[in-house]
Amino acid sequence: MKSFMARYTKIPSGYMGQLTEWPEVVTEGKTLDECRAMLRDALNEMIGAYREMGRAIPSETDLLEPLAVEERDVRPTA
Repeated sequence: MKSFMARYTKIPSGYMGQLTEWPEVVTEGKTLDECRAMLRDALNEMIGAYREMGRAIPSETDLLEPLAVEERDVRPTA
């Protein structure tokens, strides 16, 4: 069993899902559940395509952790 880290972002049309280790695996869904299912499907398709091409499948190489910052130090972008 191999795990990938998914990131979900709320967008006007629903949700966008993307794998942090494999940014090319990205999709959108109207609901979070739909986006999750579509991201899993996109991952399976990408794994199959990479295997057919003989390419290495990205692995879990990044350490992800929360980084706290004082809210008063965060300024909106222009």
